[in-house]
Amino acid sequence: MKKKVNVTGVPETMVQTLYARAKETKKQNAKIKDKIAVELVEKLDYNFSKADKDKAMNYGVIARTIVLDRMVKQYLEKHANTVVINIACGLDTRCYRMERKYLHWYNVDLSETMKIRSQFLTETGPVYQIAKSAMDESYVDDIDYHGENVLVIIEGLTMYLCEKDIRKMFSIIEKSFQKVTVMVETMSPFVVKHVKEKSIERSNAKFTWGVKNGKELQRIIPAFSVRQEVSLIEGMKELMPIYHVIGKFPIVRNISNKIIVMEKRG
Repeated sequence: MKKKVNVTGVPETMVQTLYARAKETKKQNAKIKDKIAVELVEKLDYNFSKADKDKAMNYGVIARTIVLDRMVKQYLEKHANTVVINIACGLDTRCYRMERKYLHWYNVDLSETMKIRSQFLTETGPVYQIAKSAMDESYVDDIDYHGENVLVIIEGLTMYLCEKDIRKMFSIIEKSFQKVTVMVETMSPFVVKHVKEKSIERSNAKFTWGVKNGKELQRIIPAFSVRQEVSLIEGMKELMPIYHVIGKFPIVRNISNKIIVMEKRG
C-alpha cells in the first residue's frame, strides 16, 4: 500500500533528492548505495516524472552525496564519540550509511517534514528526530550533549534562506556547543540569480541566497573560521569523467556548489 505525500515548496525538494539517490542506487555501476532510499521510493505515492527529467538536479544530488558521505565518514573516523546534528534532514538516510560511527545522530527539520519522515522512518536511539526549525533555539534542548565533539551537517538548505537566517542558525550552534564543526553546502550567488531547478520550479521553492566562498561566509559568521572548502566537482568527476578536464576552469569551479567546513573558534 503506497502512502500519498502532499508537500510543496522547500519540503518538496526532499522527495526529489530521495528519488535521485534511489535511481542512482539501482544502476549497475552505481556511485552510491542507498538501499533505504530505494525502499522509501517504492512506498511513496508521488509523481516523480519531473524529478526523472531533471538531469541537472539528479547529477547535483549524487555529486553532493558522494562528496559529503566521504567527508562525514573521514571526520567520524578521526573523531570518536561525535554527536551529529543533521539540519534540514528531509528524507536523508546518511545516518544509516554511517552506522556505528557516531555516538548520537539527530535529524532536525520542520514539523510538516518530520511528520512525513516519521511515517517511513521510525527512528530510535542512537538516531533521533527533532521536529523544529534550525532557527528555533529550543531544538538544542532535545540534544543529549555533554561536551562531546559536535558535527553539524547543513545540506540543501542555505540556498533557500536569507543572510539573517544564516546568522541566526550559526549563532544558535555557536552558543550551544563548545567544540563544533559545521559542514555546510553553499551555492554561488551567480547560480542563485540565474538558475532554476526544473523539478522544483513549480513547487514555489526558489533559490534566494548564495556566497562566493568560505572567506565570504566567515565575514558573515565571524565566530567560525574556514577549515576546508570542497567543490561538488569532486563528486561530478566520478559521474562524468569530462569533469576532470572542465573542472579545472575557474568559471566551472566558481559556479559549482561547495561544501564549506567551518569550525567554531576556540
